Amino acid sequence: MNERQDDDRQTSMSPKELALLGEGEVAYIKQVDFDDAERLFPALDETPEGIDLFAVLGADGTPIALTDSRNAAIANAIENDLVPLSVH
Repeated sequence: MNERQDDDRQTSMSPKELALLGEGEVAYIKQVDFDDAERLFPALDETPEGIDLFAVLGADGTPIALTDSRNAAIANAIENDLVPLSVH
């Protein structure tokens, strides 16, 4: 097989496979607003508005933790043996 044929082959990944990529290995750190925090964490009571909120999310988007500082979110991921990655 020549190099050209290798380049023409495409590997496809289902949305489910993509969502599971990094499961149990990475945590995504994302700054969220109050509405996103309530959606991600429905059990959340009242959170003061006007503060920065950072969500720790599993590779598949599962909410893990909510904190008021990026450093605390990173520490939470590391404490859970996950590699923290920022989501913008």
